[in-house]
Amino acid sequence: MPKRVSPADVQQLREMCAELATGTTDLSPSDLARAARTTCALLGARYPGGSVEVRVPPVAAVQLGIGERGRHTRGTPPNVVQTDAITLLRLAGGTLGWADALADHLVTASGVHSDLDGLWPLPELVSAH
Repeated sequence: MPKRVSPADVQQLREMCAELATGTTDLSPSDLARAARTTCALLGARYPGGSVEVRVPPVAAVQLGIGERGRHTRGTPPNVVQTDAITLLRLAGGTLGWADALADHLVTASGVHSDLDGLWPLPELVSAH
């Protein structure tokens, strides 16, 4: 079951994404790890399932159910996306597009259902409350 994300967690994540957008960030490794885990929790809550695994080594991972792709129930899903915490936050906050992340080799995606272009940016991070 995905971790519950509080409004305070979302606000903190929104602020971190905004800071990354300025390019003048000095986020600590623990801040980045916490933000990656929160982002993965938001993704897991929005897309429950197990057909695609998003990995942010060594700090976070989440299995997602995207569309009508079926549910993978044992082991590693055949569709895997891997990136670092900063890239994940830039995708989630909308300051980096999926195609650019792939082209710049900031994301690796394997499997026929690993195209996550439609997930970004996360609505929770681009809308003001």
